Formats: sequence, C-alpha cells, structure tokens
Amino acid sequence: MEYRKTIRLKDGRECLLRNGTPADAEAVLENYILTHAQTDYLASYPDEVTLTVEQERSYLQKKAENPGEIHLLAELDGKVVGTAGIDGLASYAKARHRASFGISIDRAFWGLGIGRALTRACIECARSAGYVQLELETVAGNKTALSLYESEGFTEYGRNPRGFRSRFSGWQELVLMRLELE
Repeated sequence: MEYRKTIRLKDGRECLLRNGTPADAEAVLENYILTHAQTDYLASYPDEVTLTVEQERSYLQKKAENPGEIHLLAELDGKVVGTAGIDGLASYAKARHRASFGISIDRAFWGLGIGRALTRACIECARSAGYVQLELETVAGNKTALSLYESEGFTEYGRNPRGFRSRFSGWQELVLMRLELE
C-alpha cells in the first residue's frame, strides 16, 4: 500500500506523511527507541528493543509489499518525528475484516496535529485496504489519546484493568476501542 500527503501543522510548517521504506530503517528505529523512552503509555520500553537496522529494513520492505498493511512516517524537515501503521489481525476468513492501529510521536512534536493526521491517514488506508473494523488499545490514563480517538469516531468496547504492568506506576488499564469503517 502506498501513501503520500503533505499536511500543514498548527505552527505553519509542512509535514510529509508517507510510507516507510527500507532506506528509512535507521531513522524509524531511532524514532521508535526515542518515543518509547518519552512516555509510559506505549507497549514496550526502549531497552527491550532487540531489532537491528537490518531487521527493521526487512520489516519496512514487507510492509511496502503488503497491500493490506502500512507503516507510515511523519517527516518534518527531513527528520522522522512520528510513525503509525495498520496491521491485519488475521488471514483467516472470520477475522480478515479487522485491522489494528498503532501510533507514536516524538514528544517534542506533540500538539502540532501530527497525531490526528497520522490517525486519519491510517483510517483512510484501512478503508482502502477493505477492512471493516479498525481497532486499538490505549492506556486509560492517556486522556489526550482517548480524546483524539473519540473525536475521530472510535468507540470504547471494553477495558482490561491489568493490560500493562508499568515499571513506574504498576498496573495500567487499557481501553479497547474500535472504528467501523463502513
């Protein structure tokens, strides 16, 4: 799946949203490690990253070749400042209609509209790929994310009170959300 769009941020700068390519592997991996160090709302810690640049390159190549999945980058002044993507949940018939969504943004660029733009891009890509439902999980304490997802049409369908076990704050409740795409 291919995607490319330039957006104007709240501060007036232009940001390019596009597919990640194998050539972006080092920058994507660096962004992943950075963003996972900046917040306790993501699923892993930077010290748990075991991917090599070569493995990231291979991952991005597979995403580029898959018509039902995508790994998007938000690029500002030539720097990767955020990523998002959709993944099919299953290849078997009963769940082939579902995709999951994930996103992370460098904290230095929060509040500029990048998260909303990447969310909308993933929704657009999920529709284009023929998915009927887009799903996500977010930490209940992440009020900014919850507000964004609700404003884009996601609705809560459940909670997992012990979804994450944070090194810093103990149990974190996860909110399960979904968006019907048709």
